Amino acid sequence: MTAEETTEEFTSPVYYDDDADATHIKDKTVAILGYGSQGHAHAQNLDDSGVDVVVGLRRDSSSRAAAEADGLRVETPTQAASEADVVVMLVPDTVQPAVWEAIEPELEPGDTLQFAHGFNIHYGQIEPPADVDVTMVAPKSPGHLVRRTYERGEGTPGLLAVYQDATGEAREEGLAYAEAIGCTRAGVIETTFREETETDLFGEQAVLCGGVTELVEAGFETLVDAGYAPEMAYFECLNELKLIVDLMYEGGHMGMWNSVSDTAEYGGLSRGEAVVDREGMDEILEGVQDGTFAREWISENQANRPSYKQLRAAEEAHQIEQVGERLRELFAWGEEAATDGGTAPAGADDEVTADGEVTAEDEVSADGEVSVDD
Repeated sequence: MTAEETTEEFTSPVYYDDDADATHIKDKTVAILGYGSQGHAHAQNLDDSGVDVVVGLRRDSSSRAAAEADGLRVETPTQAASEADVVVMLVPDTVQPAVWEAIEPELEPGDTLQFAHGFNIHYGQIEPPADVDVTMVAPKSPGHLVRRTYERGEGTPGLLAVYQDATGEAREEGLAYAEAIGCTRAGVIETTFREETETDLFGEQAVLCGGVTELVEAGFETLVDAGYAPEMAYFECLNELKLIVDLMYEGGHMGMWNSVSDTAEYGGLSRGEAVVDREGMDEILEGVQDGTFAREWISENQANRPSYKQLRAAEEAHQIEQVGERLRELFAWGEEAATDGGTAPAGADDEVTADGEVTAEDEVSADGEVSVDD
């Protein structure tokens, strides 16, 4: 299937293997800056596809040994960028501006600066020179699945965006990169930096992270305040959420409605709208669009995250966390999850410690080496 064959099915172009031309990247060197969730998957998939890859990590990075054990060449970020034709930023958003400051002199006209998320370009935290291509290739999946599906001869869907096309070949190169990491096997949707950034932030805040946790906690509190057992409130408002989301993931809303009881379906269809504040969602979207959230988050990081730490501490102290911790010990998968540490979310190349600090450091050492770990 090609992009032309999908024009009547989707509002945005969707590209597949037949649309990609590997010659646009096969003779180039790609620097992967970071070796976390996405970084390790991109680097290994590119390497297996025959692309010349160099991983950029600081000399004392805890990830350096892992990358070398995976058979990859590792250099400092500045050295990797100086060797590369395509420099891929796969470090946390909050670290990227400092990394860019260190590697910017290493880019030459005609090189490519590539991202997996558009935050720093869209909100002006990174301003590349006009003579380089600026693109985005973003798998819509956690890194471990990007790697696992590639090894199975499959792939995960992805996004492609071109912010700046200095060479006239930015889109073709981006597609070749997407093919090399396996995304065109499943389909790559063309978007823009603005669209990807704003929809991503809105989705995280209003639905996926902020909205759903507030909904769960509000439901839990409503039942507990009315005298119901916290354990029953946990099961009804949090534990069973996964079952419903799995049905929606597999078959959409109708797949879920067709799988629950008629009583549950009627109750949900007739009552669900009452708990959703569309005006509040509009305000969240406006704050994303006009840059209010971006400015707040940038200032929060510059001030060492005081509000972030306070909010996270309050979340950790919520009764639902205490109840859930006790109940999850009863589940068969509880011991396995505790030992393997779970899986990283999509795009998360940074790790957060117990006190909420990101472990990837964003300062530049005296010798000019960027302190980039994950």
